[in-house]
Amino acid sequence: MDDQPRIDYLRDHLVQAHQAIQDGVKLEGYHLWSLMDNFEWAEGYGQRWGIVYVDYPTQRRTRRAGPAWYRGVATRNGI
Repeated sequence: MDDQPRIDYLRDHLVQAHQAIQDGVKLEGYHLWSLMDNFEWAEGYGQRWGIVYVDYPTQRRTRRAGPAWYRGVATRNGI
């Protein structure tokens, strides 16, 4: 499953968060939008924002590549 767009999105946001800190913003945390794909009132089941893919008919959960990348960022404390 291609997760590069999600990784790019996360990387870009973390770069901007770092820049905000450098500019003096008191940023206390950053949280991903959603752990798992789920129902969103405005989008229904059409958008998949979770870092874990959910196959709705079977409820099987599959980790995307993004979580491993994000874990590496957290472990290194940097991109």
